[in-house]
Amino acid sequence: MSTLKSNTIEPATATTLSLGAVGDNVTVSADSIQTNLYKDSGGNTLFQSNGSGTLSNVNSGLLGDGPKLITTNTSTSTSLFSFTSDIDSTYDLYMFTMINLQPLTNSTDIELQFSTNAGVGYGVSKTTNLWYAINDEGGGTGSIAINDGMSLDNSTSPQKIAYGVGNTDQTSSGILYLYSPSDTTYIKHWYLTTNFYRADDNSQQFFVGGYCSTGSAINALKIYAQSGNIKGTIKMYGIS
Repeated sequence: MSTLKSNTIEPATATTLSLGAVGDNVTVSADSIQTNLYKDSGGNTLFQSNGSGTLSNVNSGLLGDGPKLITTNTSTSTSLFSFTSDIDSTYDLYMFTMINLQPLTNSTDIELQFSTNAGVGYGVSKTTNLWYAINDEGGGTGSIAINDGMSLDNSTSPQKIAYGVGNTDQTSSGILYLYSPSDTTYIKHWYLTTNFYRADDNSQQFFVGGYCSTGSAINALKIYAQSGNIKGTIKMYGIS
């Protein structure tokens, strides 16, 4: 067996270098194969890297049926986190993960609104149920209760998703699920849970479920502080 040694092998013409012929087995004995773009024999991209370890342009056949990250919205100070695109018929379920949302004004509520016109206007009518669990970090008596005052009855008012959040080491985190937002026959169900650290040093958890009372597609939403700006990260996923 002959041995070919070279630092670089390039195609004689064009940009394709073929190793072996159809039916051959080509064995590469190496610790690593380094390339930014992988394609199959039909020229279809399997996945691509930017050269720094970040994958892009991944073939859908490799992704499976788990949550697929659509967009990440991060800010150190913004009036609102808005999602005005990519909420469509691609997925039947959209998931929003809220990570360390903190109002810049102390003891401020965080609120949610939906839109049917890509964020031009908000205030979709909602009917919801809100119940909560609360416990003081000092060891006081905790409680669980339904909050009729923060539940909505076919109302266009914003839905509170966290209450009295502090702005030092306190934040709010949680998950929002939006079901079949592009359906134009039925109302749009949604559900969320958040846990937040209040300015008065209580841990409180909200459980909110309800529906948007509209036959139009929901195609945008916003999450914001009731007063002042807010910071943190929200990621939007599609789930098949």
